[in-house]
Amino acid sequence: MRIKSRWSKRGKTHTIEEIAGAVAFINWRIAGNCLLSLENNDFQTDTHEQRLSIISEFLIFTIHMIDRMTIENFDENERVRFITELVTKTSKHLEDNKRDLIGAGDYREEFVNLLNERTNDYAEFSYDENEGPSFPMKRFFGDKMALIMGEKNKKWVADQIIEIEVRDIMAHLRKSIPNLFR
Repeated sequence: MRIKSRWSKRGKTHTIEEIAGAVAFINWRIAGNCLLSLENNDFQTDTHEQRLSIISEFLIFTIHMIDRMTIENFDENERVRFITELVTKTSKHLEDNKRDLIGAGDYREEFVNLLNERTNDYAEFSYDENEGPSFPMKRFFGDKMALIMGEKNKKWVADQIIEIEVRDIMAHLRKSIPNLFR
């Protein structure tokens, strides 16, 4: 998957909100690609709602990874602005897609509530700048995904998440995120 991760006008200073908007778009692309990867590896999805729930879990995990990766770039106030804008833009992408595919609803609040719950969970796990998320964090993520995927896929999807999807997410983030801060 190709992701545009460089600003078109080099040397121009970008606001925290502009950077967060670009990261939100990258996050959306990564989550969509991960869903396709699962489906291409014969993990069955049955409904648009299930697919969007899978995307939501990928978005949440990726937001947490982005926060861990970028924390040193900001003071506390800037970090709050960055994460708030990242979540706002990401939830807007999700809400637009849910409205198109499922119908009207308050999808942002639902997403933000799940994000807050998962963020508290993920905060309990370690993260290493070089190694990325700890195995227990990846296992937790895989287990949450297994619940969404259903009985048929439950046995193997956590392994796919741990071994392949998290590795790919981290590769895309490590390649794209630093470029946006230059």
